[in-house]
Amino acid sequence: MDWLTEHKIPVGDAAEALFGWLQRNATWAFDALAWAMERLIEGILWVLQTPPELLVIAVFVALVWALHRNWKVPAFVALGFLFILNQGYWEETTESLTLVLSACLVCMGIGVPIGIAAAHRPHLYRTLRPVLDLMQTLPTFVYLIPSIVFFGIGMVPGLIATVIFVLPAPIRLTHLGISTTPQALTEAAQAFGATPRQTLWKVELPFAAPQIMAGLNQTIMLSLSMVVIAALVGADGLGVPVLRALNRVDTGLGFESGLIIVVVAIMLDRALRVRG
Repeated sequence: MDWLTEHKIPVGDAAEALFGWLQRNATWAFDALAWAMERLIEGILWVLQTPPELLVIAVFVALVWALHRNWKVPAFVALGFLFILNQGYWEETTESLTLVLSACLVCMGIGVPIGIAAAHRPHLYRTLRPVLDLMQTLPTFVYLIPSIVFFGIGMVPGLIATVIFVLPAPIRLTHLGISTTPQALTEAAQAFGATPRQTLWKVELPFAAPQIMAGLNQTIMLSLSMVVIAALVGADGLGVPVLRALNRVDTGLGFESGLIIVVVAIMLDRALRVRG
């Protein structure tokens, strides 16, 4: 098989050449994107870290109450946050929540419109599908390399890597919700004189709302799963103590910080499970 390896397809060389060309010619675009992401991260961090901790917890509990209209889930969220405070991980938790919320805003802001467009244009979805498959199956550590190359070290490359990994979920689920809208509903709306925009807003989006909410739930869960990986490129949050425990082989610290991540994941999952 030596003859086959002698004529290796230059995949790595092509990728390196592409990244080099982007570095030389698109620095302004990456700088602008980094600036926007930094402002978004700083804004959410300010909202979560400036007020007293108990006030922030009260706001989260009130939001969960507004979604569920029962006391069980809000009480669980309150106990979860109090446990985080008790363990001394409030700052790391707010940093991880900042990464998750930022990724949600970016992914839903991009993914939902793309999913709608793909549902209305089947040829577009056929083109997107292999790209989405690649984004979901490529090892997440691979995303860290171009993130470091283009954005350096810090929260921004962690956010970019998270967005690339998470983005297929809202696109696919929005496409599923819109494309499975019963044709009878859209035909009835059109028969009553609804424009395509009115059909989208008054028929398709309400019907697809459960799938879009499922996409939001998946976005949050997948973003939270990236906190440890994002810590490898300098992103703050709950991934930092996990990596510190790994480097020190510190079982107590690793279990403690890992349990906090589990608590945050369960709180977010329960808070978003709204029955229609």
